[in-house]
Amino acid sequence: MQFASLGSGSKGNCTIVESDGTALLVDCGFSIKQTEMRLQRLSREVQQISAILVTHEHSDHVAGVARLARKYDIAVYASQGTARAAGLDSLTQWQRIDIHQGFEIDGIQVQPVAVPHDAEEPCQFVFSDGDWQLGLLTDVGSITSYIEQQYSACDALLLEANHDRDMLASGSYPDSLKRRVAGNYGHLNNQQARDLLHSIDTSRLQYLVASHISEKNNTVALARDTLSEAIDADASWIDIASQDEGLEWRVLRHHL
Repeated sequence: MQFASLGSGSKGNCTIVESDGTALLVDCGFSIKQTEMRLQRLSREVQQISAILVTHEHSDHVAGVARLARKYDIAVYASQGTARAAGLDSLTQWQRIDIHQGFEIDGIQVQPVAVPHDAEEPCQFVFSDGDWQLGLLTDVGSITSYIEQQYSACDALLLEANHDRDMLASGSYPDSLKRRVAGNYGHLNNQQARDLLHSIDTSRLQYLVASHISEKNNTVALARDTLSEAIDADASWIDIASQDEGLEWRVLRHHL
């Protein structure tokens, strides 16, 4: 199994997961042109994508989904609430998912994880190909015991480190937006991400990727320092999924 990011942040999000020739996109917040360009940067074409999985209806995650699905006839997996809110329920390519029930796409096991976020029926995903487990967890306002259970013992984890609490509090956002971002249905801050890592089994982690980092209310250095402290690793070991560059392929391997 391997994965990469086409970009992560408030201007657009898209992750690609591959195993044995099956390629899945999680979200697509970019235009068709941008998506094609960013896939080419990873030596991939849209025609290689088997399906698009959608976490929730916010535009930075769903803006390009319908157009991409129509142009290339790609199956779109989303919950009823997400599909209705994003206007995906009219797509012939839409496949309804139960966010409390796992399913399989061409050999990749997909476990949706219900999360607290200010959307209609949001979820995140844990993927497995039988050998490896990859967790994707962004756009989450608070950590539940169910989340801790689902994301324990992953081999790779893309984890939201959206903001630093002090930077957000003293920053330029209006108070209403500050409350939304910091609320129980907003986004994980560095400290919440660190606390999650303290509470789950991280012994199998080959990759930890800080994702959805705010350009105004966080820094890469702060995110890296906080997450690395949680797993007793050097800060340079923490990968970053950036807005413009995304993240190059990371391959899960058996330990020698």
